[in-house]
Amino acid sequence: MPMRIFDQKFTTVHDTAPFSKIKTEDYLPAFEQHIEKTKTEIEAITANREKPTFSNTIEALAYSGMQLDRLSSIFFNLHSAETNDELDKIAQEVAPKLSALANDINLNLALFERVKAVYAEKDTLTLTPEQQTLLNKSYKGFVRNGALLEADKKDRLRKIDAELAVLKLKFGENILAETNAYQLHLTDEKDLSGLPEGTIEAAKGLAESLGKAGWIFTLDYPSYIPFVTYANNRELRKEISLAAGRKAFQKNEHDNSEHLLSIVKLRFERAQLLGYSTHAHFVLEERMAQNPERVQVFLEDLLVKAKPAARGEFGELSAFAKKRDGLEQLEKWDGAYYSEKLKQEKFALDDELLKPYFKLEKVLNGAFTVAFKLFGLHFNEVDTIDKYHEEVQTFEVTDDQGKFIAVFYADFFPRKGKRNGAWMTSFKPQYRIEGNDERPHVSIVCNFTRPTASKPSLLTFNEVTTLFHEFGHALHGMLADTTYPNLSGTSVFWDFVELPSQIMENWCYEKDALALFARHYETNEAIPMDLVDKIKASASFLEGMATLRQLSFGLLDMGWHGQDPTNIQDVKAFENSCFASTQFYPDVADNAMSPSFSHIFNGGYSSGYYSYKWAEVLDADAFAYFQDKGIFDKEVATKFKDNILSQGGSEHPMTLYKRFRGKEPQVDALLKRAGLLT
Repeated sequence: MPMRIFDQKFTTVHDTAPFSKIKTEDYLPAFEQHIEKTKTEIEAITANREKPTFSNTIEALAYSGMQLDRLSSIFFNLHSAETNDELDKIAQEVAPKLSALANDINLNLALFERVKAVYAEKDTLTLTPEQQTLLNKSYKGFVRNGALLEADKKDRLRKIDAELAVLKLKFGENILAETNAYQLHLTDEKDLSGLPEGTIEAAKGLAESLGKAGWIFTLDYPSYIPFVTYANNRELRKEISLAAGRKAFQKNEHDNSEHLLSIVKLRFERAQLLGYSTHAHFVLEERMAQNPERVQVFLEDLLVKAKPAARGEFGELSAFAKKRDGLEQLEKWDGAYYSEKLKQEKFALDDELLKPYFKLEKVLNGAFTVAFKLFGLHFNEVDTIDKYHEEVQTFEVTDDQGKFIAVFYADFFPRKGKRNGAWMTSFKPQYRIEGNDERPHVSIVCNFTRPTASKPSLLTFNEVTTLFHEFGHALHGMLADTTYPNLSGTSVFWDFVELPSQIMENWCYEKDALALFARHYETNEAIPMDLVDKIKASASFLEGMATLRQLSFGLLDMGWHGQDPTNIQDVKAFENSCFASTQFYPDVADNAMSPSFSHIFNGGYSSGYYSYKWAEVLDADAFAYFQDKGIFDKEVATKFKDNILSQGGSEHPMTLYKRFRGKEPQVDALLKRAGLLT
């Protein structure tokens, strides 16, 4: 039998994944092998006849299954960024097996008895704060996953988890299939009126690559967003907007309506089995917010404060559209278009004016420079690290003393096998074992506008903030300095995980930061200060409407997960009821968001979408501290690194935050920044 790549330790630079040597047929045997190996590791813990201790039980459990985790991170990251039909099939086969293994561990009575024995002595043990967190997390993990259930209920839990694993994968695959299936093929040049030159060139390039004349626009964000923002042809904006709103809601083989109803009902049943009122009660027990009632109060409080501003902004936008083009009713496909025109009128600012100053390579280097000025990090691009696609960039990250900190991957452009959006992920976490500090391998994946024959990749300002956002997540992973892999980096409460990412966006609005990287791609001229002033002034433009949009997603999430969904049959009707308090645009009957709401049905944000706004409170309050002292103040930056970025989930997030800030965060910081504080 031939030696397979996952049978052995990688002999690569920094133990990086040897992507070019991995064959698709390697995955299934590797999963089977490492699932069995993990089971053996668990059996060794339970078979130990010595008294259960923190070391032989809790730590042993924390370090079990690490080869399987590494394999899973490589496979599922590729499944998101570079998938194909074969990987999709493997994912469908592997997901229930991994779910079954997780249940084998969580429902292992002998293992739980050992964990419980150590937990019972926790007050007599001398443990570090991180060890205390690990012990609490280990014990609660068993209880929250059914260790105390009777045998028949454990069996039902296993079946639910296996079914959910497959449903979530299918949900994501359907969205990708629907995204790839749509093309707006234009052959009349007058239909391009209003569109940026770079967008037109990219559409022509796509058409040529497919052997067609004219221009092709898709639902990939770098194509879709410019089209609905700039196209003067309202009917075409309507067509592509309706196509986006119909994703996975078309009563075809890729319709997600039944999938999502099954998901929410199974999640509810699971929560009930475990003794929780709803899925949201189960999830939020392990969040800063603690319970659905507190989330609802938080969302409703922001809604009350933001709605008057949003109503006024919608009225202003409607009046502007009527005055400009005689529109009697603003529709969803008009929002981005007239918002951009109004912004241009009020601030003499538009993305096409800004984009020449935001060449992708310079923005990335700007993020690196900010990280150097704050945290002393150096990013050196290397060609000695294997990559999963030729477009991926690879970097070695070191500190001021030349010490190796992390491997950083950057993957920026849309491809057929890559899902939409932007995200940070990890191919290997940071942890300590046997005296070695294993350093992390971190990646950011985006979908930015590709370079064309005549232009480099020039980013919209929104894409600039997206890059800084994901880079903030990456810093959280790269600067991790904990002992245990399951408490490292971004392994924190979901309503805390967005703090490092969202705070980094703030530097994009600061003169001193923009001066570092915002230079014209042709002349190298620094961005004029009047444009910087306009960026700053426009930062809270239509912020009331933007806040209501985010709140609507949080309310929809809590609607699906914060109550008994058993009797919900009509996805669209239920969604409309959740949106009732936040909606200004007329409803579109054949559109629904829920069937393509990946964050909550395919990602990790179920009962957690509110955390974006929650973390905005944290980031506004934290950045106010930087502003008070100076945005590159080393003392504040060091406190942020030492108390937030390096600590992962080693202690409760509020403990970490107060150690950094000296007090709890204040919601007024967010309202002030958003211009909503009256």
